[in-house]
Amino acid sequence: MELHDHRMLAKRLDLYHVEEHSPGMIFWHPRGYRIYRLLEDFIREHMRRLGYEEVHTPQLLARELWEKSGHWEKFRENMFSISREDGRDMALKPMSCPCHVQIFNDAKRSWRDLPMRYAEFGQCHRDEPSGSLHGLLRTKAFAQDDAHVLCRPAQVRDEVKRFVGLLQEVYACLGFVDIEVALSLRPDKRSGSDEQWDWAEAELLDAARKCGLDPKMQPGEGAYYGPKLEFALRDRMGRAWQCGTVQLDSVLPGRLGASYVNEDGKPEVPIMIHHAVFGSIGRFIGIILEENAGRLPLWLSPDQIAILPISDAQHSAAKDLYDLLMAFGLRPRMFSQSETLSRRIVAARELEVPVMAIIGEREASAGHVALKMGGAQEMVAVADVAAWLQNHVAQPSAR
Repeated sequence: MELHDHRMLAKRLDLYHVEEHSPGMIFWHPRGYRIYRLLEDFIREHMRRLGYEEVHTPQLLARELWEKSGHWEKFRENMFSISREDGRDMALKPMSCPCHVQIFNDAKRSWRDLPMRYAEFGQCHRDEPSGSLHGLLRTKAFAQDDAHVLCRPAQVRDEVKRFVGLLQEVYACLGFVDIEVALSLRPDKRSGSDEQWDWAEAELLDAARKCGLDPKMQPGEGAYYGPKLEFALRDRMGRAWQCGTVQLDSVLPGRLGASYVNEDGKPEVPIMIHHAVFGSIGRFIGIILEENAGRLPLWLSPDQIAILPISDAQHSAAKDLYDLLMAFGLRPRMFSQSETLSRRIVAARELEVPVMAIIGEREASAGHVALKMGGAQEMVAVADVAAWLQNHVAQPSAR
């Protein structure tokens, strides 16, 4: 199992490290951060197509906002807070939802404006106990593909359906089809009336079933402001890790003074849907690494092609190929060190670079390159290498 442990893989693949100067927080190396950005851009494009507007909000906010939202009472032991001499204490955000309500509140809204869909790759901090930390799978600082929909009650089911379709499509594209779904119900310590909870639980369950889901019931595990559907993936050791969530909230918008003008010209409080497909992007990378034993698909590989000149005489041809591929937005890596070709091939394989491009004297003089991928090898004209790679890097589709 150590061979599939993402922490061991990350060290071999030079993806990230953690250290005592910032416990539970990730120092992303160039190769790891490329994977991070590729996944971020992947989900960003899916959400853009579904009408989400991307926003960016502060990480440090006044304690009074967290008290008003209810997060201070519920999460203060896990929040990083700062005491100020002027008495206005601040805290790093553990989630982005109050910030998105503040954007909604910054203008007068009409029922015609709804639903409003905000998305953010929100940097969050939670002071998790040190004993619970586990590589990328549990950290003190992480980014979420965080999204919130402010809508009318009659729009809830369509918005939940929109999210579930998004999650299933993205997970299938990444090779995950065995997904565990649970519905977490009202906890003992919660905000809102029983009537609000009765409506929210029934509405979310009905929406889930209309999406073809049959969630396992989890009494008492909901958020303090509403029930949630949880989507969990299992790692190779059989451990379940919660990734995607969709939460139905009829409490938080009212606590933060959100309202819109309805058809009758009267103020009405919107419903808020919280959701994320990946959850923590870092956690999702850890799961993908373990699922694939570090051998990522070509589109997601931090280095897509290893350029390997046989000798220094082919360095110029190799550099020309490198520059050409970079110009096409591909991710080549030069292996032109002083080591032997066999050792450089081993180094490229250790980094799980999926394609090898070998250039010898014969290839250089003919304007060709020997491309190896898996067990196959073919000679390709240098001018056609970019097209060859792009053909193999087609956008992932559901399997």
